[in-house]
Amino acid sequence: MLPVLASAAAQVRIAGRAVAGAGIDGGLAADGRPRAVVVAGVGAAALAGDLLAAVCGPGAPVPFLTVRSFRLPGWVGTADLVIAVSFSGDTEETLTLAREAVRRGCRLLAVGRAGSPLQAVARQAGALFVPVEAAGPERAGLWAMLVPLVSAAAAIKLTSADDALFEAVAGRLEEIAHRCRPASESFINPGKSLAMELAETVPMIWGSSPLTAVAAHRLAARLGQDAGLPALHGEIPDVGHDQAGTLDGPMAVRDIFADEGTRTLRLVVLRDTDEHPSVTRRRELSLRMAQDRGVSVTELQAEGGHPLERIATLVGLLDYGSVYLALGYGIDPSPVPVVRELEMRLSE
Repeated sequence: MLPVLASAAAQVRIAGRAVAGAGIDGGLAADGRPRAVVVAGVGAAALAGDLLAAVCGPGAPVPFLTVRSFRLPGWVGTADLVIAVSFSGDTEETLTLAREAVRRGCRLLAVGRAGSPLQAVARQAGALFVPVEAAGPERAGLWAMLVPLVSAAAAIKLTSADDALFEAVAGRLEEIAHRCRPASESFINPGKSLAMELAETVPMIWGSSPLTAVAAHRLAARLGQDAGLPALHGEIPDVGHDQAGTLDGPMAVRDIFADEGTRTLRLVVLRDTDEHPSVTRRRELSLRMAQDRGVSVTELQAEGGHPLERIATLVGLLDYGSVYLALGYGIDPSPVPVVRELEMRLSE
């Protein structure tokens, strides 16, 4: 998994070339701006849809929706763009939604493995298809799926993105990979330091913007997949209403007489450079209240100008922290046996 994480920058560059080869710019722009953009996928593919919406921001002139199930909403139709995303190209939910989009006459863009059933659906419908090239499991291929989505949004004038941006993102990911390399000692390796802070805790991960809230979701998902660690996540201010009560709960303070394996709460706050002033005040107060109660706190800051750059500086680090935590527990972070078992039982 560590070499796969180190390939994130290469994923961005390879995906950029795949987008150019697929002719997204001309193919999507020719039909004009859709009424809505619907991303169909599950797992990391769905997270790429959430990131697309956050990158385009609340000022986007069309709504974005990520569908993580087997049915499109009733209102989705010929005026809408459906982007079906599957790392493997054979995810059951995504294939079902892609076929439904074709039956409804929606504009379709498919992103997945070359030669997959998803590509066959796109070919039969005469739709655009972008091949995904990345090693490792789906969750490690986030950038290979996200770059085509952002490129598609740029083609229909919903955000700004060009080769220079993607190269800047790749540079950020390369820098993180260098700082988090296995040979780097824990006290100067931010990935290992994050893993040490998360160890023996139940993380409560809060984002201070829609963008960093998706990063919080990403960390919670990876902790469960890589290390088998449960985690809560949400966006300030809403998450404060839902989870602030845990600061006075039974997991907020470690009992020094308890068994060694007892887990305690840790508040992880992911900051954005683009915060609403009221959110900034609530974030600062929440951190202070946690510290007053002896709850451990981790605060990480997104860096960069463009939203895609900022999310790269967080997700790149968070992914390393999750993998190093799994390795610290003696867990191989690559497979998820319980997921494989579920898939086998479903196929019976």
